[in-house]
Amino acid sequence: MKTWMRLSLAVFAFTLAVSAHAQKPPIIKAGEPLSANAFVELAKLINPAVVNISTSITPRNLQRGARDPFYDMLEQFYGFRMMPQQQRPQTALGTGFVIREDGLIVTNNHVIAGADKIQVQFEEKSDKMYDAKLIGSDDRTDIALIKIEGKNFPTVALGNSKDLEVGEWVAAFGNPLGQGHTMTKGIISAKGRDIGEINKFPLIQTDTPINPGNSGGPLVNLRGQVIGVNSAIAARAQGIGFAIPIDEVKSILPQLEKIGRIRKGYLGAGLAPLNPQIAMELGKDDLEGAVIAQVDPRGPAHQAGLRPYDVVTEFGGRKVRGISELMDQVADAEIGKEIKVKVMRDGKDRSFNVKIGERPEQTRLAPAPKLDKNAGMASDSDLGFTLAEPTEQIRRNFDLEADVNRPVVVEIAPGSKSARAGLLPGDVILDVNRKDVKKPADVSRELKKGKNTLRISRQGSVLFLVL
Repeated sequence: MKTWMRLSLAVFAFTLAVSAHAQKPPIIKAGEPLSANAFVELAKLINPAVVNISTSITPRNLQRGARDPFYDMLEQFYGFRMMPQQQRPQTALGTGFVIREDGLIVTNNHVIAGADKIQVQFEEKSDKMYDAKLIGSDDRTDIALIKIEGKNFPTVALGNSKDLEVGEWVAAFGNPLGQGHTMTKGIISAKGRDIGEINKFPLIQTDTPINPGNSGGPLVNLRGQVIGVNSAIAARAQGIGFAIPIDEVKSILPQLEKIGRIRKGYLGAGLAPLNPQIAMELGKDDLEGAVIAQVDPRGPAHQAGLRPYDVVTEFGGRKVRGISELMDQVADAEIGKEIKVKVMRDGKDRSFNVKIGERPEQTRLAPAPKLDKNAGMASDSDLGFTLAEPTEQIRRNFDLEADVNRPVVVEIAPGSKSARAGLLPGDVILDVNRKDVKKPADVSRELKKGKNTLRISRQGSVLFLVL
């Protein structure tokens, strides 16, 4: 066939295609390549399966000391969070997307965390609100599954994230600031962003405009497939958003649906960071590792012989640089498997074989013995603190747990050694210079001239201080 004839046929076919498109816009199918009006068709395909999630949290379920796990650099997409008067429910908005016709929905854990009531709305102007049931959730991956009753709901198709390329067009769907269904577009800016403070999985970075309220919404490629779950934004930047790769999400969905959580390894040890003062006290010349601050007497660490003041330097043959790294290594360890743990104890390296347990849903270390009712007080004028045995009033004043039974710091002298070291009223003293203390008098007896190492409990965490 001559060239001019092939060109004529091509032009004729193109003219017919344009004419047909003008008469009836094509409706794409997930997985098929899109036409020039890709984002128009993408909105038609995805929006029906995107839902607005609203939650209500009563004050009794608010955890003391709870804070945004994304810390200062990043913001979670809590959505339009309101802080009403005390004793009134707190509300929040987020996004989710339906992955199964029977109403199974994926969202972020932080969207529904602690919620008493979860409701789902498909269209912002709709009066129809569905009550949703929490099926499973995991804070470390920030993924949750909820479900609404019904059938034949519109769904999205889950793609794969391993084949993503930097520069690829994507669109984010959600309900920013409670404004209703919105789609924004951008590109994949980077892959494999390893930000341990945010998520267990390396994240997808995108410049797609994302705002509070988009949390849990889908990040979609130009084939109409979900390749990520919108999760976080850079608080002090523009065009830096993060999504959880869909391949990682798919890997945990079966566990979330079947048992409601992700099974994690358990060491049975409370950890504290190394600082220069503690490292010096323990004879360590660098700050790499994690200090064991507390040991569950029924847990794997205790059974293997680990104890407070051990510095974990290796876990399963991998170097430990800090607490977050060790926590991830333990959580990912195979339950029931024996792992070699290397620690530094009294300046010497030692190795222990620890059989990894399964983390309980609610972990509590070392049950406290009964309270000694002979209350007393003690103070140290040189160090500048005053201690008291815990009474009901003291526990209430410092918001302590009912079973706290160790000496409590009730007063710190301004400018004193204790103040400079960071000791605070409400701190509970567990031991002094590695000696167990149960009463204020025990603390006074174990203190010595010069430096003293204190192991303290503060709002559920165990810390070391040198003063």
